[in-house]
Amino acid sequence: MTNWEYARLEYRAAGTLGTDRFMDWTATFHHPGGVLRWGTDERFDDLRHLNRAGAAGWQSYDRAVIHVQGEPHRLSSVTYSMRRPIPSVE
Repeated sequence: MTNWEYARLEYRAAGTLGTDRFMDWTATFHHPGGVLRWGTDERFDDLRHLNRAGAAGWQSYDRAVIHVQGEPHRLSSVTYSMRRPIPSVE
């Protein structure tokens, strides 16, 4: 049986929601060891952060998005649920 530890990557718009074409996005990683601020991007580029988590052994198993109300094509945040196996101690 595999035991898992869980984490969450939050990727949120940090800029204004006006006419700014390249909104800033902040990546925050929540894991059993605490909260890590993974930086701010000048445009939506979550793949870099997903690859960083993957290199540390995390697997994404769920994705949730939040849209700005009244603006169906404008994202406000994307949250990835992640897990990785806990090494068994024998």
